[in-house]
Order: sequence, then structure tokens, then C-alpha cells
Amino acid sequence: MTTDIRSLEMPNAEGYFGDYGGSFVPPELQTILDEITVAYNEIKEDPEFINELTMLMKDFVGRPSSLFHCKNLSAKIGGAQIYLKREDLNHTGAHKINHCLGEALLAKKMGKKKLIAETGAGQHGVALATAAVLVGLECDIYMGVIDIEKEKPNVTRMRILGANVIPVTRGTQTLKDAVDAAFEAYLEDPVTQLYAIGSVVGPHPFPMMVRDFQKIIGIEARAQFQEKNGKLPDHLVACVGGGSNAMGLFTAFLEDKAVKIHGVEPSGVGLEDGKHAATLTLGQPGTLHGFKSYLLQDDAGEPLPVYSVASGLDYPGVGPQHSLLKDIKRVNYVTAGDEETIDALFELSRTEGIIPAIESAHAVAYAMVLAKDLPKEETILVNLSGRGDKDIDFVVENYGKKFGV
Repeated sequence: MTTDIRSLEMPNAEGYFGDYGGSFVPPELQTILDEITVAYNEIKEDPEFINELTMLMKDFVGRPSSLFHCKNLSAKIGGAQIYLKREDLNHTGAHKINHCLGEALLAKKMGKKKLIAETGAGQHGVALATAAVLVGLECDIYMGVIDIEKEKPNVTRMRILGANVIPVTRGTQTLKDAVDAAFEAYLEDPVTQLYAIGSVVGPHPFPMMVRDFQKIIGIEARAQFQEKNGKLPDHLVACVGGGSNAMGLFTAFLEDKAVKIHGVEPSGVGLEDGKHAATLTLGQPGTLHGFKSYLLQDDAGEPLPVYSVASGLDYPGVGPQHSLLKDIKRVNYVTAGDEETIDALFELSRTEGIIPAIESAHAVAYAMVLAKDLPKEETILVNLSGRGDKDIDFVVENYGKKFGV
């Protein structure tokens, strides 16, 4: 496949990023998706919409999120300098609010009555429930019962905000099954509902739309890093499940060939044991939830069960643009396992006073490994996509003794 930088200007009119993406849905739903595409293409150029979203990002979310130099952690490792883009400081605690506000405003302008979505770690669910309150829409959130038990603080937040949290008991009872359930509910009434997909996945236009709302991360980070250091970072690092926080950071730097980009997938308890969610590392092209991308699948093309200590990363597919970026070798996709991720969570907490979400700790874990072998003058920018409030009970219960908690 070509590595011409112009191939990064995606998607095309049919929603394809190279060979990936598209829309594989029933004809009646395709009609609705076409309407969403038209509406989105109109409002993204509408000054009133842009001004409203900009105001909410500033006054409600608290943007721009800050850029922080981890001096203590960098000194302890002894290699490259590690910086964090602090999406964990956003209202609701993660990057998810960036696209949820955009999707909620779009739904209201289209005359929809309800927002529905899936959630794994609960950050997307909390953000969408928050956005629904703000614009005056109903909100249904589908969540696997395993994740409901694991992420109780976020479930409580969603319910306080008035969202209807619907337990999913089928299959693995985690994120993939929550997506299945939400998608089925959307098919029952796509006219009055908008399925606010939680990542850069799904049929067109969602991978494009979520990326566009999330790219504010990279736009801010690029300007902040240059202001602070007089240059661009040498490396970018972000965790990848569906891939929204990563695309949010990466998009602003894709044409900067000197900036090396690393996406970190969960290797769970081991790639060789099958208990992982390393889609780009071990998957093959396939179709899931209405789009084509790399997919962890069996010989019959059915999605395989996946696992990660991070509920927000255990998805067998990945965003179609990530699939393209892998093929053209613009992004280096690597892995971090459960053990090193939890170690990184405690290391960041105890050197910098920042408790990251388990998802984000995958990126921190890889950045720590990467930094060791680089000279001190090199720089690594990590997207700290969420904070760890939601995870502390789970972490203490399962790993606390190791760290004296």
C-alpha cells in the first residue's frame, strides 16, 4: 500500500480509509446514516454550531487541557523526557466528553429525542449522560454486567445524571456485547434516537465524526508543546482500544514525519494465551458492527473473545483509520500487559501525584519502557486520556497488597 501522505486525507465519500471503514448496514439504516452524514457535514461548517461547541469546550469542559512535564518520573527513569496531555482534567474525567458534546448537539439539531450508546469503562457513558442533560435529551447506556461490577463509581455517576443504565448479560458481558445490544436497540428506532458511538469505530460517518471532535487534543498539544519547548515532540504515545483518544492526538501530527507515533494495545495476560485485545498486533481484516477494520476473529470470521484489565480497551475491532495507519507504517502499534500497566499506574501516582485510568496507564507503561533507551534531550508526549477515580476500588481489591495499599 502507498505511503503517500495524501492517503492520510481520509475518509473518502463512502467512508473508506484506504481499504477500511465503509458502511455495512441494512438499507433502512443506511438511509438514516446518510441523513446523519449530511447533517454533520452541514453543521461542522455552521458558525452557530461551532461557536456553541467552542464555548462549551471552554466554559463547561475546561479546555484547553494542560500539558505537564513529568520531571520526577523522567529523572527516575533516566532517559527521555515524558510529557502528559492532561485529558484526565476534563469535566467528567476523560477525553470522551469531546465527542459526546458534539454528538449531543448534532442529535438535538436533527430533532432526535434520545441518545443511546455502549460503554466499557464507563467514561463514554458518563460523558454522554452529561451531554444529554446539557442539551435536554433522554439517554440509554448499555453496559456489560462484568463492567458494571468493575466500574461501580461510573455506573453511579450515570444514574445520578439520570441516564438509564441497561445491563448486558449475553456473551462475555463486556464491551463488545454492550455494542451489540446498543446497536440492536438503535435498529429498533433509528428515527428518534441517535446512537452516539463511543470511539472512532462503526459505520460511516462515525469514525470520521468522532475523530473530528477529538482532534482538538492534538491541535492543542501541538501548540502547547511548541510554546513550551520550541519544537515538536519526538514521540507520541496513546492507548488504543477503539482508538478515539489516540486519533485525537495523532491527527495533528500525521504529516510530521520526524514525529514517531506509537499506539499501545492491551496484551492482557499474554499474547500467546489468547487473553488479550491486541487487534492490530494479531488481527486480520474483517467486518464487525457495520465497518471493516482489523479484527480478532476465528477461522469463520466471527469475533474472538477478548480481555484486558482495562474495560475500555477490550474490543475485538479497532478504528478503520488505525488500520490504514498500520498498513502504511505511519504508526508503530505495540502492546502493554496487565502487570506492567498496573505497575505504571502506581509509578505515576507515586512520582507525580497523578492517578491515571487503567486504559491510559497502558500508554504510560510503554512510554516508560521507550524512555529508558532514548537520550535525555528526546521527548515523549503521552495522551493521558482519563483519570483513575473509576478504577481505584478495583485496583486496590486486586493489586493493593503488592503496593502496600
